[in-house]
Amino acid sequence: MKLNVNPNRMELLKLKKRLALARRGHKLLQDKQEQLMRNFLQFVGRARELRKQVQDKLDQALRKFDLCRLVTPEKFLAAALSYPKGQLKLKVQVSRLLNVRIPRLELEEQPDPFTYGFAQTPSDLDASLKILSETLPLMIELVNVEKTIVILSEEIEKTRRRVNALEFVFIPNIAETIKYIETKLAELERSNINRLMRVKEIMLEAEAR
Repeated sequence: MKLNVNPNRMELLKLKKRLALARRGHKLLQDKQEQLMRNFLQFVGRARELRKQVQDKLDQALRKFDLCRLVTPEKFLAAALSYPKGQLKLKVQVSRLLNVRIPRLELEEQPDPFTYGFAQTPSDLDASLKILSETLPLMIELVNVEKTIVILSEEIEKTRRRVNALEFVFIPNIAETIKYIETKLAELERSNINRLMRVKEIMLEAEAR
């Protein structure tokens, strides 16, 4: 659909500059979209690896804890796990990936999992809590990766819409308008030439008389 502009040379020059700029922008957005997609697939692969690691660790910890429950009364377990030692501290950092803001959690302080005396608890409880403590950084990393995937998917969709708008709407409209103006200017030029030729003929006829 052509734009509503006056068909003159000044508008033609402006539109040609806009078209060149739009084509450069389209190329840059396409490159960005491709790079975002590559990064997205890398993070998806990383998330898959982390999920497997976290699940394996949690399965190990649960098996150890189940063994512990078989030989330890519930009241001893409840007492051993009732008083946390220390606290979990996280901080949020923001990085940029292709000019996209990516928040990231970083573990600053991790509580000591062993908050009890070892005399009245089985070694399986120690092993279970140790595995869970080792799993926590992996879980935080998994959260970071999955959040990055969500943000990148949203950015890919936004970039795709912009690429399509330029490719299928904006650039064709400008190109059609340029063609229309060029056609109008060519018609005007032919009309002027015909008018000048007619004037010349009239002058020659007048001289001949």
